Amino acid sequence: MVIAMALDVVTIRGDQGDLDRIRKAAELVEAGGLVAFPTETVYGIACRVERKSLSRLDKIKGREANKHYTLHIGQIEQFHEHVPQVGIRAEKLIRQAWPGPLTLVFELARAHVEQQRQRVGTRVADVLYKDDSIGIRYPDHPVAALLLRLVPRPVVAPSANRAGREPPTDADQVLAALGDDVDMLLDAGPCKYKNSSTVAMVGRDAIRVLREGVYSQSEIRGMSQVVFLFVCTGNTCRSPMGEGLFRKHLAEKIGCSIDELEEAGYKVLSAGTMNLVGVPASAGAVTACSRKGVDLRGHASQHLTRSLIDTSDVIFCMTRSHCEQVLFLAPDADKKCLLLAQDRDIPDPIGQAQPFFDGCADIIESAVKARISELVL
Repeated sequence: MVIAMALDVVTIRGDQGDLDRIRKAAELVEAGGLVAFPTETVYGIACRVERKSLSRLDKIKGREANKHYTLHIGQIEQFHEHVPQVGIRAEKLIRQAWPGPLTLVFELARAHVEQQRQRVGTRVADVLYKDDSIGIRYPDHPVAALLLRLVPRPVVAPSANRAGREPPTDADQVLAALGDDVDMLLDAGPCKYKNSSTVAMVGRDAIRVLREGVYSQSEIRGMSQVVFLFVCTGNTCRSPMGEGLFRKHLAEKIGCSIDELEEAGYKVLSAGTMNLVGVPASAGAVTACSRKGVDLRGHASQHLTRSLIDTSDVIFCMTRSHCEQVLFLAPDADKKCLLLAQDRDIPDPIGQAQPFFDGCADIIESAVKARISELVL
């Protein structure tokens, strides 16, 4: 049991002793104490999810006892303990924005919430889960990250202010706001952004901003957009067919029109390893795709570049040779560069009769459907 005492202000000096100072703070939180600490946005109050500690926190914050708080983590792997699976857009957003000034609220299936209730206990679950969702924040501050890693049990950390007051962005403001109502204050100077984190909801079919903070809505949209790139030789036959057919079937899976794909967070491109720019899709490819409800008449070829590879999240190649050329340009793209048909090269129909193009389109469409079925959206 923690006994209330005068506030212990601990200055983080940037020396080897900081580890011991932060470890002491973590031990205090684990024992049920309240520790004010810095993040890159504002100062927060670290509180273990435990009845007496939460009661103190509720009193400081002026909140009702059934108020839900955001879980704070000190390493990215921890979020998997609470969220079983996320879609490809949320996965990219996490990679782009964490650690950082972004709080994510994950919608969960009721069955998973019940599993978590069994795992962490009813009291913890009641604090962390609300309407089958959980909010998680991974701050980008060395003191915050280390403190959260050193506390072995779940920690919540609302801003270190009373209800209706501005969140503090330096230690002096924490002292003025809370006095000795907390047990320790880790003073690491002013916060970087001096602004609250952005809050975004990760739903089953969309990501939407609930509160703008450091990141704007357009920045969240950009960080969560997934780019698919199809690669062949000239970018006039196979890769345009792959691009067009992928757009069609991806839109069908999401439940939107092809024109709404980018607004939904998905971009589909194609390129060729030959230096052909501005060449339209071949007549055979246009005809083969038109029979499948895909219009390639507006296509113009582009050359595969390192920049295109770097900005793409998934790259589908028509042959193993195309994979090799992608990796020649960007050796670090090996994990996102895939053979479209998985275990076979798709032959080039250039110069062949229309039935060959039709057969090629059939192979590409079958491969596209299989790849889309693998995606967690």
